[in-house]
Formats: sequence, structure tokens, C-alpha cells
Amino acid sequence: MVTLLFVTPVAVFAQTTYDINIPTGAASPSAPFFWQTEKDGSTNGEITIVVGDSVKWKNGDSAAHTVTSGSDSIPDDIFDSGLFPPSKAFTHRFTEIGDYPYFCIVHPWMTGIVHVELGFQTLPNVGASVGDGMTKADVKYQFNRLVDKAIIDENTKSITFELRGQTQSDDHTLTLILPHKLISGTYSVSVDGQITSDFVQVTENDVSTLTINSLKASSQTVTVTGTSVVPEFGAFASMIMVFSLITVIILVAKRHSVLKF
Repeated sequence: MVTLLFVTPVAVFAQTTYDINIPTGAASPSAPFFWQTEKDGSTNGEITIVVGDSVKWKNGDSAAHTVTSGSDSIPDDIFDSGLFPPSKAFTHRFTEIGDYPYFCIVHPWMTGIVHVELGFQTLPNVGASVGDGMTKADVKYQFNRLVDKAIIDENTKSITFELRGQTQSDDHTLTLILPHKLISGTYSVSVDGQITSDFVQVTENDVSTLTINSLKASSQTVTVTGTSVVPEFGAFASMIMVFSLITVIILVAKRHSVLKF
């Protein structure tokens, strides 16, 4: 089923570092809490981030601590700060989706978990190879593989996105944020050349967010067709054409005037 929605714009976030504080007294098992997340103020040691983000644990306690990945006091060797003293910090960048439990080896009652979700990536300069090359934009996307290339067909008013790489999860949903200066109108979607109606188009001020649910791990292309794509001639090129045309008309008129004289 095709769904069209009109909503207010949503934000797309870049890679970020989030702080988790180890408070004074965390070395005691009777402390009211052992972590405090600056992102939302939670004190359970849990935080949700996206792939590429980092977490920075800052030791505000008077005792030394570790931040060690694993559970039930058993390290899993994904990350380990080693023992770091008061006023020091440990930072780890998360590059794969998943849940990452952690604890302090010295104080094993201090436990937490980092939830890593798939974030938005960028396909840069889409539209630079067509028309006058001046109408181009970055396309943000969220997918468990790489969107490698965007091919614009001015005749069919479509953009074909090539997919490649290994899947990072079982969720094959593709979300594209498409600026209207690249492609606009009510979309139709094809996956590997087959029309699908299993998508949702959310129209914002000057972009459309397209969520496609019918992909598989083996899908290779997604084609989005609209009512218009990157214009053959942008505004600057059109001005040059108009100026050139006026110049030619003036020159021709002057020539005719000289011949008559």
C-alpha cells in the first residue's frame, strides 16, 4: 500500500559523542545510582545511539573504575578502558549495530548497556553529472547496506540507486530523504525493475522522506520515479541562454539596420 503524508520537517543527525558520568560514591553498592547519562539524564547506565557515534565515560568518583564490555562480570573483549582514575575519561566509538552490555571489573554491581541502531548516511552530490551540473544535493539514507550510486534518467524522470555490500541486520527497510530540487511529485518505486507499492512517502517543505519496505538482502537497485527530476538547465544556465539570445537578436537587428542604410 502506498501512503502519502504531509508533516513538519524532521532532523537528520551527524555523528555525535555522548557523555555518561560516573558519580561520586558509585564505588559503593548502596549508591543511589552508578551512572548518569547527559543525553537524557537517565541513571540506569543505558543509552541509545546510532552507528558511528561514540560514548565517553567520565569518572567523577573518588575511586578508579573500568568500563568493560561484557555481562555477568565476564568480559567479551569488545572494549575495555582498563583502570582509569578520578577526573579521567574513556571513549569508545561504535561502528556496528547491536546491544553492548558493560560493567566495572572493580565494582561489578555497576552495569549498563549501549544500544546501537542504524543511523543516516550520506550519498553526496547527486545530480552533479546531469543537466548543467549545478543542481545537486546530498541524499541522506538509512539502510543496512551501502547505497553506492545514484543514476538520474531525465527522460523517465527517475533516480536509480545501486545497492551493494553485506547486510548488517535482518531489517532491509530503506529510507531515503530526497530533496525536491532533485526529484519531486508523487513517487512510484521499483525494486530490481519490479514495481512495488510497499512504501510510504512523507512530504515535507522541500524534501520527501521515502521508506521502502519490500527489499531483500539480494536487492540490487531501487528506482524512484517522480513528476520532475534535475532540470536540464538550471537557473544560472537559463539566464546565460536568455542573455545570449538577446545579444543575438540585437546583433541581427543592428546588421539589418546597417544593410538598409
